Amino acid sequence: MRPVPWLGVLGSLLIAVAVAVAVTAPWIAPAKPTQLDLRARLAPPAWVDGGKSNHLLGTDNVGRDVLSRVIWGSRISLTVGTAAALLGMLLGSTLGLLAGYFRGGVDAVISWLINVQLAFPFTLLAIFLLGTVGGGFAAVVVVLALATWVNYARIVRGQVLAIRERDYVLAARAVGVPTGRTLLRYILPNTAAPIVVVASFSTAQAILTQAALSFLGVGIDPSVPSWGAMLDEGRNYLQSAWWIAVFPGLAIALTVLGVNLLGDWLRDWLDPKSAA
Repeated sequence: MRPVPWLGVLGSLLIAVAVAVAVTAPWIAPAKPTQLDLRARLAPPAWVDGGKSNHLLGTDNVGRDVLSRVIWGSRISLTVGTAAALLGMLLGSTLGLLAGYFRGGVDAVISWLINVQLAFPFTLLAIFLLGTVGGGFAAVVVVLALATWVNYARIVRGQVLAIRERDYVLAARAVGVPTGRTLLRYILPNTAAPIVVVASFSTAQAILTQAALSFLGVGIDPSVPSWGAMLDEGRNYLQSAWWIAVFPGLAIALTVLGVNLLGDWLRDWLDPKSAA
């Protein structure tokens, strides 16, 4: 079965909208995301009875504009998710290359690390690490990269185990091509397709995990608008002020949906056999 192109188009469109919102946040947000207005606290969306036209999606429990906070929250979610996926890709792909090419003891140690990572509940590990070293952007990115590197390592290792036995790699080794050049020129390019696919799904995983950590109150500074923190703030008002949690929840769902749709399409396009 051929990949369905409209799924990739829809995913790309959702991602493009999210990126455009994040980039233009200072110009399109109707108010500052941290601006308080206690007189307008818990105002409903503009189309609901009692809503105000200057707060299109309503306000939260301290009068902050929900639309502005959703817009600014896109910056944290997208930046953290992308940075974590890239760092995880660098670490996991490197370890996967080494494990698949050298095999033996190197493969055994890296495979053991992968198994340990998969066996340990990552959320507990993330809470422990962030509670120990403190939060902040860099700390969250590193912790999320630790959650995604195993995805790259497993895929790349399997690819390299097959590629290293192909004629062009054996010929390069026979004529004395250095190991580093063999890995970078002859092996790594042939693992690019699965790496791209894994990167798309890892980005979605990182966005969800970052939101979960913010919901639990660890990671990014609570004063910085983020979708996960907004969910945490709105959980106590689900019956009286549902909009505080619903709109950031929709933003997370649509962004992750877009990344996953694009990832599915890329997987089928780069490897048509997987769609059969």
